[in-house]
Amino acid sequence: MSRTAAILLAAGSGSRMNGTVADKVLAPLAGRPVFAHSAAAFMQSAVADLYVVVYRDQRQMMDLSAYAPTPSVLVRGGRDRQDSVAHALAALPGDIAHVFIHDCARPLVRPEQLVALHKIVRREDAAVLAHRVTDTIKQHRDDARLRTLDRSRLWAMETPQVFARALIVRAYARVQACNLQITDDAQAVEQLGHPIALLDNPHPNPKLTTPADLSYLEFLLTR
Repeated sequence: MSRTAAILLAAGSGSRMNGTVADKVLAPLAGRPVFAHSAAAFMQSAVADLYVVVYRDQRQMMDLSAYAPTPSVLVRGGRDRQDSVAHALAALPGDIAHVFIHDCARPLVRPEQLVALHKIVRREDAAVLAHRVTDTIKQHRDDARLRTLDRSRLWAMETPQVFARALIVRAYARVQACNLQITDDAQAVEQLGHPIALLDNPHPNPKLTTPADLSYLEFLLTR
């Protein structure tokens, strides 16, 4: 019987927090660590049979283990995000058919969104939580001229992103073989020319990146 795994990424350096917290995924948020909010959403959704928690160092591993959902495998991350994902994919057992990949610095993911993504990926092989761009976006060209992009076709990517295991493994093998630099997992799949389904997220799902984001996330969680 095929199973689903969830890769929970927690190994980021958090350099843009400017030292305001020792570890952003362990920073307190509405009474529990940032990481624990993502872990709880996945547990409530029951979409995953196995969790791969990607940690930065031994000290962080010990702290994360107290909040990791079960059953979990803990895997040390790499230098960059894409290296961490590759390490986690390599740790998956052979019976995993689908893989969620989630940045745990996004603590507002909802269980019902995870359930919806799980349904979509079983039909489409690739599904991403995203939201429509509402700002006017302009491209600054080399000649210093601006070009306005059609925002009706623009989406801002979020996590989780979920894929058929064979597809995302093949995509990451290409990334490594071609020495590509990617910023999310959908970009790896794009390199294969594979279509990706988008699940429109009407709710805020910001990523904790700067110190100001903590108070905003606290507001969103407690409003």
